[in-house]
Amino acid sequence: MITAELVKQLREKTGAGMMDCKKVLTETDGDMEKAAELLRERGIAKAAKKSGRVAAEGIVCSYVSSDKKVGAIVEVNAETDFVAKNEEFKAFVNDVAEIVTNTNPADVQALLGTDYKGAGKTVQEVLTDKIATIGENMTIRRFARFESEGLVESYIHGDGKIAVLVDFKKGDSALAKDICMQIAAARPEYLKREDVPAEAVNKEMEILKAQAMNEGKPAEIAEKMVQGRIGKFYGEVCLLEQEFVKDSSVKVGALIESKGAEMVRFARFEKGEGIEKAEENFAEEVMKQLQ
Repeated sequence: MITAELVKQLREKTGAGMMDCKKVLTETDGDMEKAAELLRERGIAKAAKKSGRVAAEGIVCSYVSSDKKVGAIVEVNAETDFVAKNEEFKAFVNDVAEIVTNTNPADVQALLGTDYKGAGKTVQEVLTDKIATIGENMTIRRFARFESEGLVESYIHGDGKIAVLVDFKKGDSALAKDICMQIAAARPEYLKREDVPAEAVNKEMEILKAQAMNEGKPAEIAEKMVQGRIGKFYGEVCLLEQEFVKDSSVKVGALIESKGAEMVRFARFEKGEGIEKAEENFAEEVMKQLQ
């Protein structure tokens, strides 16, 4: 009988997943050493050892249904830019984006447990296989998925460096594509000024007031200057208040309105943003191996 304790021991020894450990223990009648060897032969234990490495490279990818009602963007990370150019890796990321679009998982954990396109494996199991065959740690970091009563459009910039997804209640694909490119280039954080948290606005106003007073302005004058300058802040962080990149004489919000369109939301992923890469100390690595 394969006990939970036995599975736990093998998992701790190899770093492989719970189900993989249970499977090989069953196949080897509970023989710990044979089970560990079997995991190594299948590349699973090898893959688990790679899971501690920082994966900050990779690509972002999108998938939109043919009727443009549903779409998703995903970020899958790897250790090196070289792997990001690997056709097998790119095909895997494309599949993940399609799975997210079609199955609507609640989060990344749920996605990992989702069936991989009828392959008889979960997304997690296929990911583990890819780590073993490609030879680098890889992680599915995040995704965004929109369902629309109008249309969903996406844009990928720089061969998988930036992904944008937009949801329009009214509008056409040409306009939506233009707005996607705007978002990729201008990096807005919010759709409109009402979406900006009060905390962020108050912080910005404090900074602007301090700047004005540092210029030697009296407090009451500084207050008036803040009211004038806060508009520039909104013009940077709010998509609808940004100048349109293709024509700086018009604001994005005015452009959308002039087309009789209505935008609901957007998501923008930039590959590796916010991930801290570990500093590699090769001398230290060699010392660890010698010990």
